[in-house]
Formats: sequence, C-alpha cells, structure tokens
Amino acid sequence: MSGHRPPEDVEARRPLLLRGGSHLEPDEQDSDEGEIIFDRSTSDMQHEPGGSAERKLTYEEAMEEAGFGLFHWLLLVVCGWANASDAVEILCVSFLLPTARCDLLLTSSDMGLLTASIFLGMMVGGYMWGYLADQRGRRRVLVVSLTVNGVFGGLACVAPWFWLLLLLRVISGIGVGGSIPVIFSYFSEFMPRLRRGAMISCLATFWMAGNILAAGLAWLVIPSTWAHFSLGTLDFQSWRLFVLLCSIPSLTSALVFRLLMPESPKFLMEAGQEKEAIHVFRLMFELNMMGKGKSFPEFGLCTSSKHRELEETSAQGSYRQRLTIILKKGLVPIKQMFNGSLKSRSITLLIIFYCIAFGYYGLWMWFPELFARVEEGGSPCANVSISSPLQNQSCYPVKTAVYMEGFIIAASNLPGNIFTILMMDSTGGKILLCFSLLVSSLSVFLIYVVQTKVQSLILSCVFSGVSVIAWNALDVVGTELYPTQLRSSALGFFTGVGRVAAIMGNVVFGKLVDTNCAVPVLLVSALLLTGGLVALLLPQTRQAELT
Repeated sequence: MSGHRPPEDVEARRPLLLRGGSHLEPDEQDSDEGEIIFDRSTSDMQHEPGGSAERKLTYEEAMEEAGFGLFHWLLLVVCGWANASDAVEILCVSFLLPTARCDLLLTSSDMGLLTASIFLGMMVGGYMWGYLADQRGRRRVLVVSLTVNGVFGGLACVAPWFWLLLLLRVISGIGVGGSIPVIFSYFSEFMPRLRRGAMISCLATFWMAGNILAAGLAWLVIPSTWAHFSLGTLDFQSWRLFVLLCSIPSLTSALVFRLLMPESPKFLMEAGQEKEAIHVFRLMFELNMMGKGKSFPEFGLCTSSKHRELEETSAQGSYRQRLTIILKKGLVPIKQMFNGSLKSRSITLLIIFYCIAFGYYGLWMWFPELFARVEEGGSPCANVSISSPLQNQSCYPVKTAVYMEGFIIAASNLPGNIFTILMMDSTGGKILLCFSLLVSSLSVFLIYVVQTKVQSLILSCVFSGVSVIAWNALDVVGTELYPTQLRSSALGFFTGVGRVAAIMGNVVFGKLVDTNCAVPVLLVSALLLTGGLVALLLPQTRQAELT
C-alpha cells in the first residue's frame, strides 16, 4: 500500500537510478555524477552525505507529476469503446426478440430465458475475472474477457437451435462479466484525484453510445430484406447478421488493449513493480506534455513490499488440495469486503445493485417487445389479451417503428449523461444516485398508469435518461469505496449480484407479461424506490483519494 514503509534492509534501501531531464533545482542535483538517486523510504526531498538528491512519491503525487491531457483522452476513447461493446452485446438480444421468436418458435418464457442468459454468464464471470484482475493485472484480464465476449457472441449468429443460442449467449456473458467491472477499475487508476469523478462519468456515457449503436444497427439491419439468405440448411435471417455485427466492437477492443495499452500504474505499484510503474508514468507524461518542451521529472515510488501474484500451488499436494487452496484464496476478498469498516458499505451496495439491476434490466430488455405489442395504440400493460405473440402476430414484414422507438429511448440517455458529467465532481455520486433512483421509480410507476402509446414512450424516455444517472453514479462510487487490492473483486462481486437480479427480472417478466403485466412493472418501481432510500446510507466519496 502507498503508506507502507519497507524494512530497513539492503534490498529495500537500494536506490533507483534514472537519467534524463529533471525539474529539480540546480542545487538539488549531484554535479559530479550527473545523476539523481531517489530513495525508497521517504516521500520528501532529502540530502544524504554524498550530496545526491532523493525523492519518493505516492501514487497520487506521481499521478499529479504525470499531468493530465492527451493520454487521458486517448484512454477514454479506448476504454469507452470497450464499455460500449459490452452494452451492444448485452442489449442486442432485446432488439432481436420481435423477429427471432418466430424463427426459433419462442414462447414468452423462452424469450425471458434468452434475455436472462447473458446475465447468467456475467454472474459467473464477474467475480472470477475481478479476482484475477486483482491478482494478475487489469490489462491481461480485459484482453481475454473481451475476446471471449466477441468470439462466442459472434458464433451465436449461426446457432440453429434455441438451446445452442442460449449456451453461446451464456459463454459470451462470462466475457462481458469480466470486462465491465475491470474496465472501470483500470480506467480510474489512471485518473488524477480531482478529475476522477467527471472522467469516470464520461466513460460511463459510452454505455449510451453502445446502446444507440445497438438500436441503430437493429433499425438498419433487422427490417431489411437484403440480409436474408440461406447458409446450408440454415435460414440466415437479418437478425442473425445483426448478432454478428454486434460482436465486432468487443473483438476490436481486445485487439487495441493487446497491442497498445499499458498496465495500470496503481496495480504495478501494489505488485511491487516500481520500474514498470515509472515507465507507465513516463508514457503518460510524454503524451500529456507533448509539444510543451518539458522533461520527465525523476522520482521513486512508494510501492508495496509484498507481491500480490498468485502463489504457485502446483508443487505440493494433490489436485483436490490445490483446488481447495485456490477456492479459499478466491473467497478471501469477499470475506474482507464484509468485515470491519467495509461491512456496512458492502451490504448497502449489495442491496442497491440488486434493486437497480432487477429494475433496469428487467424492464429495459423488454422495451422492444412491449412496444411491438402496442403498435395499434394503448399502453404496454393494456394489451394483456395478447396471450401469445407467437400465435397471434406475424414477425414479417418487420415493423420498423419498434426499432425507431428503441433508438429514441436509447438516445434519451444523452441528457442524463451530460448532467452526470457536469454535476458529479461538485455534487458527489451519493446524492446523484439517490435522486436518480427515486425519479426512476416514479417514472416506472407512471408507465403503468398511462393509457396511450405516446405517453408510454415519453415516460420510457424519462426512465432511460434518469436511470443512466444512477448507473454512472454507481460506477464512480463503487471505484472509490474500496482499496486497490479489492477494487476489481468488489466490483466483480456486485456485478454478479446485479446479474442474479437481472436474471430474476427477465424471468419474472417472461412469466407474467402475458397474464399480469402490472406485477413486474410495479415490482420494478418498488425496488428502485428501495434502492434510492438505501443509498442514503452510503458514505460520501466526492474527490476522495484512491487507497
């Protein structure tokens, strides 16, 4: 940790020699040797009898030295595209339901399972990838998880049977479950303290970009007739091409991270890799100060004295013993999260994640299908007499109005994202989280009350624009509530909790949407209200330092 002071032995006191430009004053440099020696045991500038200057910085101090500029904007684009790719992969199923249900002969219950499938994978992958990211590094896990997401998401386009499509969506969800929590940990650990809240909010807005991209692709591709052809015995309808196109963002993101992006400097410091961390800070400085004629200031870092790499367990014991050790190590972060000072905030976040995930995904994934049922007018819950859309409606020709409405609802995220960016650092994530959940609850309740399609569309847009504020605030608060060695594990765990809620929400909608639509809609409203009230118990984290 940044506050740790290593034992006074030879190895811990070994100086780091760096050559190059310096921002030190002339009297702080050794004129005989022409090099600066920086100690590992103090964060202040000192002079030893030999006359050499020494300086050791904490993570936050080193981040300030690296500056803010071009590197961070490029990082925002790369991480934002990865975040958008996750949104595309999750939401694409909701747009293919109105047509895929005919080709695969799906009932409402089947559609509920299909929308829930990716969340099952995310539940499995969330904590697993988060734990590995805390042990092996953020960048490595991001590359693998994004690749799993893209490959199996793309293969789903040629699944001829419902059960195979379901399986491939589950595996794709395992990849999505890793990239979502880790991308926010990775991104936040490059941000200076005073800009962290606004920049994480900017990153969260790329979810809206992915949502709009998925809705736009669906509007462009699914209603088209040119995308229909035969692939052997498989009738390749336009929705299958849509599924294939939705896998491209994840694959391109994995390639960019593999070829261009560095590891998190905060993780490297915690892993005791000082030289590697300084190399990342140097890269950040050179890009941020490009064209300004400044030289990289030389410094040492306060690194952790212990490496957090996984211990080798293959040398001793049987396979069962090694597996037991690995499982026990994997549960350690959860025990730490629910002990001591972290216990109350962990319980509070668990409730909030469950409430918002059940409400948001339970309703959002069914928006296209609900609007498909009210094309002739009325509210989504007014036409419960349509007991089985498979029997009473034709999927072709595809009604483009369904996808146009989906695009409008996706675009309505924009005001909420802009509001979050402008207000996050001044207001704090806690207040925004409470406010947005309470307003979201009210908007969902009114969706049930209204009686016309236009009113339903307007309130759905309000729900979309306000609920995104809650997600953005949760992204900021979640990264600031836990220390580095628990951050990805905690976000992965809570993501898993959210996926359980999302699965339950989609299954409940699938079971009840034909018979008693009021129950799931009012349940969503009640859970969002509960989440907003519970959020009042969270500590304020505005502009807090990362530990």
